[in-house]
Amino acid sequence: MAIEAEATPVEELMLKVVTLKESGYRFVTITGLEIDEDRLEIIYHFALGLELKNLRVRFSRGMTIPSISPVYFSAFWPENEVIDLLGIKFSGLKIDYHGTMYLDSEDVNTVKTPFCRYIYVKKEAE
Repeated sequence: MAIEAEATPVEELMLKVVTLKESGYRFVTITGLEIDEDRLEIIYHFALGLELKNLRVRFSRGMTIPSISPVYFSAFWPENEVIDLLGIKFSGLKIDYHGTMYLDSEDVNTVKTPFCRYIYVKKEAE
């Protein structure tokens, strides 16, 4: 079963998210996917009553995506999940576990992100 999702360029993500919020949509969750060695995808899920709206954002590995947590505060949790699981980078994240929400801070420099098939993600030393 395919998810119907509106293709959304990274540059337009925040505008569309703010528009959804102003229209009464609530944030449901996000789905992070590894497409191939070079590309990742996030699908943002929103609901208004029983109507679902999905935004699909595709981007190059290593690219930083704006966090939607300034608009929907609860997004900080699933955004931190995809940081840990897929190595996706976010800017403006309201609460940032720096890749240690699931991973021990001792392992963060050596552990492969669990759901990436292609690369090990090495975190920069703070």
